[in-house]
Amino acid sequence: MAPNRFASKEVTYSISELAQEFDVTPRTIRYYEDEGLITPTREGQTRIYSHKDKIRLKLTLRGKRLGFSLAEIRELFDLYDTDRSSKKQLHSMIQIIEARRHSLRQQLEDIQMVMAELEAAELRCVNSLNGLKTGAD
Repeated sequence: MAPNRFASKEVTYSISELAQEFDVTPRTIRYYEDEGLITPTREGQTRIYSHKDKIRLKLTLRGKRLGFSLAEIRELFDLYDTDRSSKKQLHSMIQIIEARRHSLRQQLEDIQMVMAELEAAELRCVNSLNGLKTGAD
């Protein structure tokens, strides 16, 4: 018989429920658990995820989409867990955001440079091709 997840006041989630809700694989969720980002309780071999785990999974996935490393995400979680005054956490988050913004700006400049080089190479190819067509006629 399955345990009654609703016996306590806190709503809990299974790995498959979270995987479906966030469109990730259970393996991804287990990986984040291995990395210490979420900490489900266990009933035998079954993982039981709390509302806190669900929020942390959501924040982890959002952080990854924004380009944050798991180490940066873990650092923010650790700051929150150890110092709930939030001032230190906010300063740390600002530093991480500034560093990420700088990195993205550099990537954008690199992409723009490569795009310009590709356009120049394409133009040279088109001109060469047009020259061959003219000479072949």
